[in-house]
Parts: sequence; C-alpha cells; structure tokens
Amino acid sequence: MNLNLIYQAILLILFLSFSFGPAFFSLINTAIKYGQKVGMYVAFGVVLSDYLLAVFSCIIVRFGMDSFLDQPNIQTALSIVGGSILIVFGLFYFKHQPQLNHEGETIEHVPSKWKMILKGFIFNFFNPTIWLIWLANVTAISKTLEFSLIKMIIYFSIILGAVLLIEIIKAKLASKIKKYVTQKLILIFNNLTGLALICFGSYLIIQYIF
Repeated sequence: MNLNLIYQAILLILFLSFSFGPAFFSLINTAIKYGQKVGMYVAFGVVLSDYLLAVFSCIIVRFGMDSFLDQPNIQTALSIVGGSILIVFGLFYFKHQPQLNHEGETIEHVPSKWKMILKGFIFNFFNPTIWLIWLANVTAISKTLEFSLIKMIIYFSIILGAVLLIEIIKAKLASKIKKYVTQKLILIFNNLTGLALICFGSYLIIQYIF
C-alpha cells in the first residue's frame, strides 16, 4: 500500500479517537455513569455517523460536488444548526440531576440501546467540523485511490473499524472507575460535560458568524 495512505490513515485514526470534541465527552460521561456496555452503544453511534459522512464525502468528491460544502452560506448554516443542538444538549446535562432512593443512593435508570446509539450519532453528526474533516481527508487521498468510489469506501471502512475498536477500549477504561462514582462526582461529570458541549456549540456559532 502507498505509504501516504498509511500515514493519512494513522493521522485520521488518532484524530477521530483522541480529539476532545462533543462525542468524546459524551462517551466518557456515559461509560462512567452506566458502564462499558452502554458506553459502547454511544461509540457505535459515533462511528456510524462517521461512516455515513465518509461515504457521503466519497460520493461528492467522486462526482465533483465537493465545492458545495465550501460555500460560506452552507458552512454557516451547518454551524448554527450544529452549535444550537450541542448547546441544547449541554443545558440538558446541567438540568439532569441524579435521582436518589430513601438511603440516599443513586438510582440508575439505564438508557435503551437505541437511545444511546442515537445520542452518539447526533453528537458527532451535527458537528460541522467533522464534516469538513471528512471532506478534506477524502479529497486528500482520492487521487491516490484513482478516484475509485469502491476503493475509497473500503479504505475508510478499515480506518473506522480501527476507530471503533479504540472507542470500545475507551469505554472499557472509563467504566473501570464506575464503582468509585458518587452522587457528587456524577453531578461534576454532568456539569463538565454540559459545559464542554455549550462551549463547543457556542464556538461553532461564533466562529462561522463572526
């Protein structure tokens, strides 16, 4: 395989796995509160959205429509919508408080699998930065892969397979401290996650408007 493709793949895997974006904080927060299995559902939702964005980017680059997302109006609209969604979710984290039983212990209502998959999907899909990252990476390697739609999809599928594995490991590691989590720590995790999402959302809106 071309060394440039390997280099690009490693960089993209590292960026998608270890960038401190909304999806990262959501995954860690969920795994700490509910355990590895529920955290894995969020991870699957994140990678699923990445896969759809990768395929979409491959299609528009293959057929020469990549200039569409470069239009300022499109980028501004995506940023406002995505930023607003992140702010709303951030406010929800501040509002959501753990429920206690008569002994003062935290009552855990484990969310459904599909709800957690959707949660991961939304946090990642509505981040305009992720859209631009995928478009830039697909554009960068498209010539090396001879603008073949099949080759590009296979290439990015392998990358996302590696990303999913790392996301599962992250969920497992985060879940290890679940037994040390108290009510106070849950409140702190919620507030930090909410603050991070609000900051990301505000940054996206301010950056593209001003």
